[in-house]
Amino acid sequence: MPPLPGLPEVEITLRRSARARRISLRVSSLDGRVTLTLPARARESEGMAFLRDRADWIRAALARVPPPRAPGPGGILPIEGRGVPVLAGPARGPVRVTPEGLVVPGDPALAGPRIAAFLKALARGRLASACDRHAAALGRPYSRLVLRDTRSRWGSCTTAGVLMFNWRLVMAPPEVLDYVAAHEVAHLAEMNHSPAFWAVVARLMPQHAAPRAWLRAEGNALHGWQFGPRGD
Repeated sequence: MPPLPGLPEVEITLRRSARARRISLRVSSLDGRVTLTLPARARESEGMAFLRDRADWIRAALARVPPPRAPGPGGILPIEGRGVPVLAGPARGPVRVTPEGLVVPGDPALAGPRIAAFLKALARGRLASACDRHAAALGRPYSRLVLRDTRSRWGSCTTAGVLMFNWRLVMAPPEVLDYVAAHEVAHLAEMNHSPAFWAVVARLMPQHAAPRAWLRAEGNALHGWQFGPRGD
C-alpha cells in the first residue's frame, strides 16, 4: 500500500478482514507500526481517504512512541531485573556476565544479535528450571518448551502441553519470569482463565499479584529493545 504522504512519509501495513464491518486504524505503541484494516470489499482508495483524514492524529501518535533502544558497549541493559553495563570484549570469545558487566566480544556493530543469542540461552535455562519446578508441584508434565519473540503475549500453553514463552522475560525481574512460567504451567490443569485456573496459579505461586502487575505496567518497555532482525 502507498505510504501516507507528507513529511515524513508513513509506511502503512494493510490488513484485509472478512469480519471487519468498518475501516479501522491502529498505531502500535511498541514500534510505531501503522496498521489499516479494511473490510473485505472496501476499496483501497477508501482506506487512503480514511488515512488522509486522520493524518494529524497518526503523526501525533507516532510522536509519542518511544525511540527504539539498541544494546551495545557503553550502554545499560536490563538482565533479570538489573541494569547491567554492556562492555566491549576481546576479538573472540563468548558473551558472558562478569562482576563488571556484560562482556560482548567482537565487532560492536554486531553486538545486538550476539546479546540476543545470550539472552535466549539464559531465558531457556531459567524457564526450563521454573517450568520443571511448577510442573512437578502440579503433577502434570509438559511436552516441550519453545521460545519466541511475540508481541501479543508473554506465554501460551497448547492442549498438547507445549509451553511457549517470550525470551525477553529474562530481562524482567526473576519473579516476573517465574510468574509467567507458573501461569502457563497452570494451563496444563485448567485450559481457561476461570476461578479454578487462578486457584491453581495461586497454589503454584501464592505471591503472584505483584509480578503480574509489574508485567502489565512495565512489560511493554522490554519490546523497545532492538537486537537486530527479530526471530525465534
